[in-house]
Amino acid sequence: MNVDDLSWQASNNRGLSPKRVTLLLEHGHLDLVIQAAAERGEWFCAKGAVEELCRAGEFGRALEVIGPFVTIGWRTALWAKADILLWAGRTEEALDLVRPDQAGRASTAECRDFAELLARAERVDEAIDLLVPHIDGSWILSVLVEISEGQDRDERVLGLIAPHADSARQARGEGHWDYSLSDAQELQARVLERAGRADEAIRVLGQDIAGRCYLTQNTLTAYAELLARHGRLDELRELATGQDAHTVLDLYAGALRRHGRTEEAEVVMRTAIAADDWVGYRAWLSSALLRDGRLDDAIAVAEPGFGWYDCSNLLAPLVYPLLDRPEELLHLVEHPSVVPHHGHEEFRHWWRACALAGLGRVDEAITVAEADPRPWTHPRIVKADLLSTAGHLDAAAAELRALGTIKAREELCEILVRQGQAAEAIAVHPTVAEQRAAEPKPEPVPMGENGYSLEPPF
Repeated sequence: MNVDDLSWQASNNRGLSPKRVTLLLEHGHLDLVIQAAAERGEWFCAKGAVEELCRAGEFGRALEVIGPFVTIGWRTALWAKADILLWAGRTEEALDLVRPDQAGRASTAECRDFAELLARAERVDEAIDLLVPHIDGSWILSVLVEISEGQDRDERVLGLIAPHADSARQARGEGHWDYSLSDAQELQARVLERAGRADEAIRVLGQDIAGRCYLTQNTLTAYAELLARHGRLDELRELATGQDAHTVLDLYAGALRRHGRTEEAEVVMRTAIAADDWVGYRAWLSSALLRDGRLDDAIAVAEPGFGWYDCSNLLAPLVYPLLDRPEELLHLVEHPSVVPHHGHEEFRHWWRACALAGLGRVDEAITVAEADPRPWTHPRIVKADLLSTAGHLDAAAAELRALGTIKAREELCEILVRQGQAAEAIAVHPTVAEQRAAEPKPEPVPMGENGYSLEPPF
């Protein structure tokens, strides 16, 4: 175990990943997870075990688990230990463990993290005091709003936010785009709303929107959501049918649905499609129809977008909600309107194979997947996944054992856990050292005099 390996695990979700640790814990293997943390230096095992132990009130054991990670000097583990101490009611120990430099040399990030810890310790005034000198820093205003939620400090927070909200209005009015201020107006409205001053929040933010005195689209979205929360549908309709329709019409239609006006929401969006066949309108309506169980109608709305490029393509948003509904998924991928399109031909192979496997038609599924000229991973891993989906765990495990690659062993770990062989699952999973050794090494690229690459990505 060393700091470099731990940092690599944390930033890449490697080692025994959070998903696999959760699976082990759900199957009741806390002791094995603790053992893996100690013997293999598995950070996510330590993290998962600590959370489980703290929920059970076993703070002493949690401190034992995190101890070795703290000892080597990894600061992330030090913060995790502070969390345990705070959860155990040992507030002063927790705070002393990670307290920023009293001489004022602490970074904005350190002060932000410590302020969040202070707020959790119910010392919100100290937390606010700590943030005030850093209030011009990125994200500090939003942290200030978060930590003061429900703490009866709204008036103080409003006083701190107001100058920044005014500066944002002034910056836009003068043609300046200071994005460090971009969320100040919506945060001001959010605090006014939670302080019971929703009408004032709507009035102030509404004036900003009407005067185009805001810096980002997020502020416009926040205003539309504010109107929706307070049932101001007439004002929201006026906003949604003007020049900002692409940004907020879906919020208006969603508000209508929440108020039981489903048919009206559908008419609004179909009218918009007829007038301006924008991908966003079709995406919203097809997804809404799918949620209502109207798959054929959803396909009809989305079909013109099945051939659009990349993120504008509307097939994938229909596929993903159906991955655990194989009968409907098969209906979708075999629908006559679904044809090959820009770089997403996988629906004929992988998505169709998933549907067939989910219906128990595993031999057909494997045949379909094997016909893919560009498999997304090793064909034996694809085959094992389909076998697993169809419930043939022994056959899936046999495929992965025979392949024996790093990726195959990672996948095998999950199957073994599901088969009740958790100890073997952990043993077969590649170590962090094996995973790192298998990572492809980037090719060196020529650099220009300015220090930037001469080849893409620049």
